[in-house]
Amino acid sequence: MTSSTRGPRGSYSVGIARRRKIVQAAAERFAQEGYHRTALSRIAEDVGITEGGLLHHFRSKKHLLLAVMEHRFATEAEWWAGVPDDADGTEVLRAMVAATERHLAEPGLIELFVLTSAEAADPTSAAHALFADRYRRAIDELAHLFRLAVERGTLREDTDCAAVARECIAVSDGLQLQWVISQGSLDLADAVRLHADRIARTITPDGRGL
Repeated sequence: MTSSTRGPRGSYSVGIARRRKIVQAAAERFAQEGYHRTALSRIAEDVGITEGGLLHHFRSKKHLLLAVMEHRFATEAEWWAGVPDDADGTEVLRAMVAATERHLAEPGLIELFVLTSAEAADPTSAAHALFADRYRRAIDELAHLFRLAVERGTLREDTDCAAVARECIAVSDGLQLQWVISQGSLDLADAVRLHADRIARTITPDGRGL
């Protein structure tokens, strides 16, 4: 019975676990030190393997970067799934600000996001499919929360939920780019808060902000 754990299925499970551990270690290193300042050897050391062993799972640092971004998007989606369906419109917009504050706790991942999003503009790149899926899911999920708020009367009936969701995500992503270019001098959370407040004043029934 114990020999079965050393067969193909057991080896596959070990490989998946090792890849997951590498991605988590890379995410932590990239978040705190930045992508360009992190050597693959440091990540391998964190995991307890050689750099060659790391490259067995990820052919290059760029492949590892994409895996980290996929991990970030999945973590972000899990966090948004925690926003209750009965949240009113302003609570959903406040969640945009809270999400930004979470990003600022891992500044290196904002840099990674901006770096990878530029590559995603190339339709032949692996990043393109990853980001296309991310935008589709993020817009759909945020628009869903807005639609529920409309149904409960906490947002105006004429709210174009998909358009508002797309705008909120576009502004958030654009401000992350500006934050990186300004080397962190932009108050990113406050900029997102100001935008969310303006949106709230246009789509809430009483015109109140955050």
